[in-house]
This record gives sequence, C-alpha cells and structure tokens, in this order.
Amino acid sequence: MRLVSTVTWEGEGSWFGGFSGLELSPDGQEMTVLSDRGTLVQVNLIRDNGIIQALDPQRYNSFFDQDGSALGSDFRDVEGLAMSQDGMAYVSFEHAHRIAKLNIQSGRTQDLPGHPDFAKLSENTGLEALAIHPDGRLFTLSEAAADESGTTPLYTYDKGRWQISHRVPLPGPFRPVGADFDDHGRLYLLERAVTPLGFRSRIRRLDLNASPLKAETLLTSFPAAFDNLEGISVWQDQTGATRLTLISDDNFFSLQTTQIVEFALTE
Repeated sequence: MRLVSTVTWEGEGSWFGGFSGLELSPDGQEMTVLSDRGTLVQVNLIRDNGIIQALDPQRYNSFFDQDGSALGSDFRDVEGLAMSQDGMAYVSFEHAHRIAKLNIQSGRTQDLPGHPDFAKLSENTGLEALAIHPDGRLFTLSEAAADESGTTPLYTYDKGRWQISHRVPLPGPFRPVGADFDDHGRLYLLERAVTPLGFRSRIRRLDLNASPLKAETLLTSFPAAFDNLEGISVWQDQTGATRLTLISDDNFFSLQTTQIVEFALTE
C-alpha cells in the first residue's frame, strides 16, 4: 500500500472539527463527513493529477430526530457513516448507542431496531465502525476490547434485525473505529491504538466468505505517524486502483489536527 497524500484541513465555525464518519463519491471528487457534535458536511475535493490540493465545503446540516426536533447533546455523538450506491445513508451514534437511517438533505434520522448487546456497551466503546455491503446489508462493530476469546462480534443488519454474523480476531492493542467495503465485498477495517507517544493506526482487509475468517493486515503505523484516524472510505480512481481515504478526529482540541490521508493499493 502506497501513501498518496496527507492534507491538513483547517476551518472555522462551530461546524468544523471532530470528524469521524467519512464517505467519498465513487469518483473521489466529493466527500461527506460527520462531526461528533451532530453535523454533516459536504465538501468538494480539489485534485491535481489525483492528489488533493484543497477542500471546498459546500453545505453543512445538523441532525434531527424523525419528527424534526434537534438532537440533544447526549444523543448527537455521531461516529460512523455508510452510504449505498443508490444514495441510502445510515449513521452510528455513541453514548446513546444506536444505528439510524439518515436523510442527507434534511438531516432527519430514524432509529433502527437495536441488538441487545448495544445496550450493554460502555459510554466510550460504542458503535464507531459502520459499513454497507454492496448487497445492501449493514455491518457494525463496537470499539470495545476483544473478549476472552480474543475476538469481537461483527453485527449484520438484514431483513429488519441484527445478528452476529462473524467474530473478528482482534490482536494487539488496536480497536475498531471505522469500516468500509470495496466493490468485491471485502471489508476494510480501520483500527486505532492510543500510546504515550501518540496514536497508532492499523488497516486490515477481511474476506467474510473465508472460513475461518481471513484478515490481511495492510498497514500498521508507528506512534504519531498520523493523527487520530477514525473514518475510512474505499473507492476506485480513474486508473482502476483502489484508494483508501481516511480522516482524523481532532476532538476539538487545539493540539490535534484534521488530516485527510489517502493510500493507494499497489496489488
């Protein structure tokens, strides 16, 4: 995997910062991001020869419940974003752990039924990673540490209910924070570890059809190589190469930055 670019995004206003969820358009020219404070931002990416040169925000919107009321501070910590090819969007929330369908234009959300496990998650180990399979099924993982078996459950939403479809091995100190599928149905999992020297990131690719489950490590970073990467989007550039675009959550903290990091797979 080859590092294509690292861009620091600077912005002003209450809408900027705390970005976790991320999706790019199929051509990589438009980006949709979610803020921890319940804001959705749509951005044009200005590229030169495929490399991001500048970011041009187009619009931003707050989140509301299905009746149009603004979400309270305890209910708007949105983390994951998943958008299907037909424009359907879903978001995951931490603290008040849940998955919701999202109307991109209005910002209204409609909660999906939950899995019993979701209510047992602690406040800061919620459902950060969210992805939609090419066949329309939703997948999510919590940020909780591995259990005594060394695995974490992968939840699948299909036909109106959640079930545990797989158990994902979770070696080392890394925990899931972002996920996305490629067109072949392979799951890319972004994981984070916090160390005294800074954040570390790991990216693994999972073949959900393999038995036992196969996880291939594509990247393991050194501490502080990148900031707090939490969102990942998988797409194909004009050459047909698979690109991974990631965004960091600055936690609205002055010593952190919002980074847009892009990799290209070299296989």
